[in-house]
Amino acid sequence: MADTLGGWVISEMAVASPYGLGEDAFAEGVLAGRRAAAPLDAGAWPAPYTEAGLIPGFDVVKALGPKGTRSMDRLTGIVVTTTGLLLERCGTAVADAAKETGLVLGTPGSVQSVMAFTHDALSGERPFNVNPAHFPNTVLNHPAGRSAIWHGLKGPNVSVSGGAASGLHALNYASRLLRGGHADTVMCGAAEEFSVQRARLEHVHTEGAGAPLGEGAAFFLLESVRSAQRGGRTPRAELLGCRFRVFTRPELAGKALVTCVTDLLQETGTDAEEIGAVAPTGAPGFPGEQEATALEEVLGPRGTDGRARLELHDLLGGTGAASAALQFAGLLTLAAHAPWGTRRLALVTAVDGEGIAACALFRSATADGNGPR
Repeated sequence: MADTLGGWVISEMAVASPYGLGEDAFAEGVLAGRRAAAPLDAGAWPAPYTEAGLIPGFDVVKALGPKGTRSMDRLTGIVVTTTGLLLERCGTAVADAAKETGLVLGTPGSVQSVMAFTHDALSGERPFNVNPAHFPNTVLNHPAGRSAIWHGLKGPNVSVSGGAASGLHALNYASRLLRGGHADTVMCGAAEEFSVQRARLEHVHTEGAGAPLGEGAAFFLLESVRSAQRGGRTPRAELLGCRFRVFTRPELAGKALVTCVTDLLQETGTDAEEIGAVAPTGAPGFPGEQEATALEEVLGPRGTDGRARLELHDLLGGTGAASAALQFAGLLTLAAHAPWGTRRLALVTAVDGEGIAACALFRSATADGNGPR
């Protein structure tokens, strides 16, 4: 494989996580291996869990101010806040070229908003006696659209949904926008909110055996090397490719992921030994077991390969649609603060119990995997 950067590179990153707002808080927590799930205030969050990985102290009005946030739900607030953090890191060049900057968001939408609006329609005196200001929160593309309006982004605006793999879907879609010449730079990532209704659904789905839930968002600036150079930004990693498969039965999840990874390695001319870091979903239960077995089949037994391995599920809780994006953010954190060794490639994988397997391959932008140039 060629050693020079080409294709599409990630030059900036912004994170909102149970460690706090911003990359510094995220890096501190990840590098320390600190568990972020904390006791849940049952009065404020009457959910069937005793703890959760909430963004500390996050409140939409406090984060964004009272103007324009009266009817904004938590998910939209998280997305608007995190994309704002990314724009701050990108500098004025991206902000000034907002009409050419796209935004791709991976999200399931707000379960809380959908169920609350439906409840009002069913329980009110008449079905149409609902607050119309709350309806936009029920639409999948509302957080991305609201963020574009808030920050003046006039490029392509897209929302995709793919369970735990949503962040990888967003990266893949963003690369297609760039490849097709539809944007010069694309902000892409994924977000998930914690809510009482999401917690109740998850509790029923797992029959009470699920791990604590978390929330968060991670966004990246994807662009060409030339675009990064024009903006004075230093590439942090190169996106080499993404692959996706669906499976119809849970026991086929591992096979689907093996196909994803082997196809991607073959098409990029990569040997498995070149991979220096891997970040799987690592969810408990059957999907996580299938993912672990698949990775051992492709990469070899865990613990004997000398690879850096990052599993955020146990630290942050189940972050749903934001999982893969946060996993990649964690890998960029490792690359900036602790070397991957001489092997510059990293693999992110995701297996979602609803029938999606995915992976993405990245290359560190430095020769030793020890941070940006």
